[in-house]
Amino acid sequence: MAQLLVVEDNPDILHLIWTQMRARGHQVLGASSGPEALAAVELWGPPQVAVLDVAMPSMDGLELLQQLRATTGMQELPAIFLSARVDRETVQAAHRLGAAYLAKPFMEEILYAAIEAALTRGYEGLWTAIEAAKHRSPNP
Repeated sequence: MAQLLVVEDNPDILHLIWTQMRARGHQVLGASSGPEALAAVELWGPPQVAVLDVAMPSMDGLELLQQLRATTGMQELPAIFLSARVDRETVQAAHRLGAAYLAKPFMEEILYAAIEAALTRGYEGLWTAIEAAKHRSPNP
């Protein structure tokens, strides 16, 4: 069981991810904004993996990841971005931060595979796990 931080400003998506990952045995800290996430981490301690929306009010996910890494001292905190924004510049910015990038709508199996890969093999294992999960999952 790992501690995950899930930050998503859409309450339905936040609840969906929270429910899915708790059902798979993970402890999930949920937040709807960057400032709320930073407060949760200060209270509960650093996560093992962060799952972050990109486009959020007051602080985007890219900035949040940088602040999480600075405040926790975990410069290698594994992160997975989930976003409906799939432009080249944003995806490249996420990759420069060493994070995986999954488009919304996402498939639970692919998100779970990315989280497990981040926990066991770090960033390098993320891409292999995501590609393998895509091939196992039926097309939506």
